[in-house]
Amino acid sequence: MSHPGRVGPGHARYRIGLTRTVGLAAGMFAAACSPLRVFDTLVPKDGGVRVAVRGAAFGADPRQRLDVYVPRAVGRPLPIIVFFYGGSWNSGSRRGYAFVGRALAARGFAVAVPDYRLVPQVRFPAFLDDNAAAVRWVRAHAAAFGGDPDRLVLAGHSAGAYNAAMLALDPRWLGRDRSAVRGWIGLAGPYDFLPLDQPVTRAAFGGAADLAATQPVRFAGAGDPPALLATAGRDTLVGAYNSDRLAARLRSANVEVERRRYPAIGHVGLVTAIARPLRSRAPVLADMAAFATRVTTPR
Repeated sequence: MSHPGRVGPGHARYRIGLTRTVGLAAGMFAAACSPLRVFDTLVPKDGGVRVAVRGAAFGADPRQRLDVYVPRAVGRPLPIIVFFYGGSWNSGSRRGYAFVGRALAARGFAVAVPDYRLVPQVRFPAFLDDNAAAVRWVRAHAAAFGGDPDRLVLAGHSAGAYNAAMLALDPRWLGRDRSAVRGWIGLAGPYDFLPLDQPVTRAAFGGAADLAATQPVRFAGAGDPPALLATAGRDTLVGAYNSDRLAARLRSANVEVERRRYPAIGHVGLVTAIARPLRSRAPVLADMAAFATRVTTPR
């Protein structure tokens, strides 16, 4: 029997093997650019969390569905995080991101993870319309799952970070609901990517009448909600200059910005570091939770 204060060799081997297996799944995802379904299935989830809403419809299309994760013990109304996943606007599923919802819910938030319509079914701005509709649904139904509709944080990774940025910065999408956004979090987001020199961006945005109006950096200005902008040092997909330029524009307008750089991880590692076995690679989850707690705490 091992000492209660120590990790026995069998348990240590199990943890090492699990971390290697999960890391392999993350690597497969990075190589294939496929949804994180396999990773999410393998990874251990945070406890003390329940699915308060599963597959709720915020529109008529089958892709317009969302899940909500909350702590099992809910007292006062919880601040809400709406997390938009990435996938080049052409792939992804909310079912691959339960580990994100559960990780943040375990830290005291109600967390909504919506699906949205993707390329080639739609192009810009339809996926933003869907994201905005999801936010409105979450606010309208917050009382049913113990959330506070007036303490909202938008978050996303990669293409999802773009979506979060547009909803947070451009008032066209949320209208009056934007006043509830206390802050937003972007993980490896593309915010300033003209000209459209990649097939994925041409497919998603090539039909826009005003290409400049597709860029989050254009809408940064006074009165915008605080931002946490995070990048990965080994990211070869989305350049850190996107976050640097947006941070500079926001700061010039006296908007609060937290800038985080994680040198030892890559593009996909920025989101998989939220998972329990991989948190030692970068404090992404801790930084997200600290930021969201601070901006949603009444002053």
